Amino acid sequence: CSRWEEEKKEDGVKWMQLEHRGPYFVPLYEPLPEDVQFYYDGKPLKLSLATEEIATFYAKMLDHEYTTKEIFQNNFFHDWRKEMTSEEQEIIKDLDKCDFSEIHKYFADKTEARKALPKEEKQKLKEEADKIQEEYGYCILDGHREKIGNFKTEPPGLFRGRGEHPKMGMLKKRIMPEDVIINCSRDSKIPEPPEGHKWKEVRFDNTVTWLASWTENIQNTLKYIMLNPSSKLKGEKDWQKYEVARRLKDVVHTIRAQYRKDWKSKEIKKRQRAVALYFIDKLALRAGNEKEEGETADTVGCCSLRVEHIQLHPQLDGQEHVVEFDFLGKDSIRYYNKVSVEKPVFKNLQLFMKNKDPTDDLFDQLTTTFLNKHLQHLMDGLTAKVFRTYNASITLQEQLKALTNPEDNVAGKLLSYNRANRAVAILCNHQRSIPKTFARSMQVLQEKIDAKKKQVEEAQEEVKKAQDEFKETKDAKAEANVEKKKKLLKRLEEQLAKLNVQATDKEENKQIALGTSKLNYLDPRISVAWCKKFGIPIERIYNKTQREKFAWAIDMAGEDFEF
Repeated sequence: CSRWEEEKKEDGVKWMQLEHRGPYFVPLYEPLPEDVQFYYDGKPLKLSLATEEIATFYAKMLDHEYTTKEIFQNNFFHDWRKEMTSEEQEIIKDLDKCDFSEIHKYFADKTEARKALPKEEKQKLKEEADKIQEEYGYCILDGHREKIGNFKTEPPGLFRGRGEHPKMGMLKKRIMPEDVIINCSRDSKIPEPPEGHKWKEVRFDNTVTWLASWTENIQNTLKYIMLNPSSKLKGEKDWQKYEVARRLKDVVHTIRAQYRKDWKSKEIKKRQRAVALYFIDKLALRAGNEKEEGETADTVGCCSLRVEHIQLHPQLDGQEHVVEFDFLGKDSIRYYNKVSVEKPVFKNLQLFMKNKDPTDDLFDQLTTTFLNKHLQHLMDGLTAKVFRTYNASITLQEQLKALTNPEDNVAGKLLSYNRANRAVAILCNHQRSIPKTFARSMQVLQEKIDAKKKQVEEAQEEVKKAQDEFKETKDAKAEANVEKKKKLLKRLEEQLAKLNVQATDKEENKQIALGTSKLNYLDPRISVAWCKKFGIPIERIYNKTQREKFAWAIDMAGEDFEF
């Protein structure tokens, strides 16, 4: 039997044997050389080691947008002062008088020097990294040697967060062995802490899949060391996720009929649940859990939408019953969309907004817990997230059917694939900021296209010349020459077409992030089946890491797989 389908364990038990080396701790701070100085109010100031280390965190980020933000500066300065000696606290009272530029230059030069290293030096560094990976990057799980995802602790630094995070700039402390809980099997070789240190705790809990954990100091959340996505355990979990989404396919019609009926319910709570579910299903919105205020950036999902986040237009751009959404979703990504909804939904929204302030909750009687309980009741394992997975996967499958032209060459088919993937990314609102290098690389591509056009024109001239010559001489040599020139022209035209496809793809993709949906929302078997059906090498769709993660799907799916 394949390693994806070995014997099942009892409920809740994730492994029988787990052995590993524990986390790899990032190297300790190396003090700055004597000639690299920090200046306060124009004068050099020698900092204590702990204070200097934190100064380097800020210095490294000087060319980053973060260090221009007031909230970042204030949080940094507040946390930095807490770590200073009392003498330093007496002197350093104003961030504007601090000059980090020499330190910044030192690290920038160091990075450049690393890039410029000769090949054999780089190779040496790579070998050292590989050695650490070999030693710490694998564990033994139920007799299989499995790769660990993130086996290094995060280095200390300044917290960034996404969007306008209220905690940006705060000091992310160094993780010590004393902070770390180790999880392994009782009879395994228990990992040794670094010399002179001890673990916070060692447990033997086989109902969880993490190998080590600690609490990070900024959000007070737990961080875990987990297995790599390519491991059997993760692969099975991933496969199960898509199987749940496929089960939804069989009951989604019943669920849709149910929530449409609930739009007319006597209980306002049920109506709110039904409208929210319609949004989650139709627009692939995230559920939106309740959050602590002031702890995180002000972002919302479906259940936590406020009145200010939507506007109702009985008529707009020739459409009826339009809802205009504008809010910050997960990771502070803006969701902006104008959608024509069904009349009862529109009427209900008017009702939910009646006599409310802009900052009031739109669905004031709804919690994600109440919603997910209802969903679990409709289908075992169903949560709001499953709708996102289901709608993403089904969209990809339908778009691939609609867009792929079997007559196209590989480049044309790949463009169709990317377009189908883009439809999903747009549905899920996976955006990215336009890459810094975009304009330059587009220009390079345009120059290539122009050069190729010129070659095509020249080749057309050549064909014409050869044809004229053949008309005159009518000999076999001239005829062969015509064929030769035509072949060349055809090749150049194909190359030009391919470059044009590339440019189209690049332009359409500049603000859309395809990776998120590809890795998390799209059943890989759909892509594998598509590749097998149209003879596209899988590596054109998935890179090496992705092929490892989706090994289960590459094994499993034939060309006629249907999601």
